[in-house]
Amino acid sequence: MTTSLNRETGETRQTAELPPLTSGSRRLLKHPRLMHYNRLAGLVILANLAFLYAGWPLSTPTLGHAAIANLALAVVVRQQYVINFLFRLATWPSPSWPLRVRWTLGKVYHFGGLHVGGALAGAGWFLALAVTVTVEGSNWPLIAVSWTLIALLLVIIATALPPFRSRHHDHFEKIHRFGGWSGLALFWTHTLLSGQGPVPVSVLAVVTFSVALPWLRLRKVDVRVERPSRHVVLARFNHGETPFAGSSTAISRSPLKEWHSFANVPSPGESGFRLTISRAGDWTGSFIDDMPSRVWVKGITTAGVANIETLFKKVVYVATGSGIGPCLPHLLAAEVPSRLVWATRDPRATYGDALVDEILAVQPHALVWDTSRHGKPDMVRLAYEAYRDFGAEAVICISNKKLTWQVVHGLERRGIPAYGAIWDS
Repeated sequence: MTTSLNRETGETRQTAELPPLTSGSRRLLKHPRLMHYNRLAGLVILANLAFLYAGWPLSTPTLGHAAIANLALAVVVRQQYVINFLFRLATWPSPSWPLRVRWTLGKVYHFGGLHVGGALAGAGWFLALAVTVTVEGSNWPLIAVSWTLIALLLVIIATALPPFRSRHHDHFEKIHRFGGWSGLALFWTHTLLSGQGPVPVSVLAVVTFSVALPWLRLRKVDVRVERPSRHVVLARFNHGETPFAGSSTAISRSPLKEWHSFANVPSPGESGFRLTISRAGDWTGSFIDDMPSRVWVKGITTAGVANIETLFKKVVYVATGSGIGPCLPHLLAAEVPSRLVWATRDPRATYGDALVDEILAVQPHALVWDTSRHGKPDMVRLAYEAYRDFGAEAVICISNKKLTWQVVHGLERRGIPAYGAIWDS
């Protein structure tokens, strides 16, 4: 047993030790490098290798079809309606299903692995196609377009790798956006020059529509911003949409430059929704300081990781700081019995009495850890304790990358279903 100081009351109490790690083979399967995201990417690549082995040697049209099919997968699986469908499909089973099945279905938010696998495989097929077209040497415009597209794909892939993406995320988004649009135009040019027939044209039409659809919903709307502290604002929207709990909305002040997604917080029985925006960089800092009256919104509200809660009979939400935002709509909706563990700096001074009272009204037994009074806690231990005492089946963590992975992998390696964002956007 260990002693911990927690809650807003500052009480001292006893906490149990963490359970032992599971077997070595199970810990290996729960290693971050073997998470479901990477497994899905590997599965797509293995399927393509099997197709290559079964059909070797492949004709030029077959290479083109394989490239288009994989790149279409990479694009379409990121479309908001497709994402919402995947979540709806994965959360359809009843909580009475075996926990092992529900545990796996809850990993649906790792669908980005299909995007990565499709993009890598598609680029590989297209490289083979470009080499083949060049060797044939009969269509110089087609050769020029092929290698221009290869160069563009390499830039997109290189800048999407974690070392660049984590350090220069704004540049990554711009390259991905404008490079993707340019690549789509080049694919249309390549397909028309090669005369590949109606199938690639149809697939490209679907991909183009998928890319364009969110932008067809682009509009500028009013926002009412409340600033309880210099660290956070509550942005309130009421432009005719009340999104479902756990979804997210992308907003921007310059629609061609950068977009930021935040969890929607609708209140039961009320129209509109709120976004909790904390100071985490230049863009959010400017938003908090300037408090704009109008912003751009785009796309379709999209399901997030916490939507997997309906797979379980009881869940524990673990949040730090403004991570309370994505948790709040689920706590308010109370669709699934839940227990909150929230660690944040001076919650009332930072987020305001109204928000904290709203949280405690629906979570009277919540563990609220004030880091300004008690320092940073052992979140893995607190999460486990809440999981054990509440009799929960799963833990959902909304925090920064480092702590989320500590909680998720720390619990999963002990045989406890745990979920959290994987920062693949």
